[in-house]
Amino acid sequence: MARVDDLLRAAGEDLAAVSDTARLDAELLLARVLTCNRAWLYTWPEYEPETADEQRFRELVAERARGVPVAYLLGMREFFDHRFRVTPDTLIPRPDTELLVEVTLKLFAHQQITVADLGTGCGAVGISLALARPGWRVIVTDIEEPVLDLARENARRLAARNVLVQGSDWFDEVDGPLDAVVSNPPYVPDADPHLDSGDVRHEPRTALAAGADGLDAIRAIIGIAPERLAPGGWLALEHGHDQGAAVRALMEQAGLTDIATRRDLAGQERVTHGRNRFQ
Repeated sequence: MARVDDLLRAAGEDLAAVSDTARLDAELLLARVLTCNRAWLYTWPEYEPETADEQRFRELVAERARGVPVAYLLGMREFFDHRFRVTPDTLIPRPDTELLVEVTLKLFAHQQITVADLGTGCGAVGISLALARPGWRVIVTDIEEPVLDLARENARRLAARNVLVQGSDWFDEVDGPLDAVVSNPPYVPDADPHLDSGDVRHEPRTALAAGADGLDAIRAIIGIAPERLAPGGWLALEHGHDQGAAVRALMEQAGLTDIATRRDLAGQERVTHGRNRFQ
């Protein structure tokens, strides 16, 4: 049997070619197998795991070396200070997407509103909004039943009682008027080479790619949003770092006002929001 420090050292070397965080990946995987935290691994470097645990760890390292994202191997991802269960059926929530939650919370402060999170995936955006604002009514939608089941599970586990999980292709099954609509839709161009490299190649392409210019889903949402939003209601969308101008133009063409784009922590344009006209 090998010691903890030897296992981590070997795994870090094995993963260096596929991950910029090889040592961290190894620590997370071993901590999961041993049901401990990372600090424990440093406290007991001489501990020798049972043979079955060592074998399971090596299997996970082999999967990671094949490019499978750590989040899928752990079955969990942190987002907005909450732990969401994730599966290969859904996109892995990114830190950049937390900006979409922050922007929406600031737009409405503490008013009681109805908001729809379209294409919710694991539910990270909508459930985070619901937990931050228990007085809000939050509808989260997606089109595939396994994804909806996962969102329901996350809502139950995190006790987000003000969340309604609804099967819908964007707005199709969502009635208005809505005070806000938010979405992190697919926005990568179909031919983008990044779709076939790194961890991304293991994520569902339908949650990533959206037409030749990556804007098909965004066009669909913006095109219907004014009909579903209440007068003065807001639409907020995440998009690619180079799509801000195009999204602003689409919102303007749809008749939205007060259009603005927010930048993420890297300084990239990431979330654009616009307001439905008052009638």
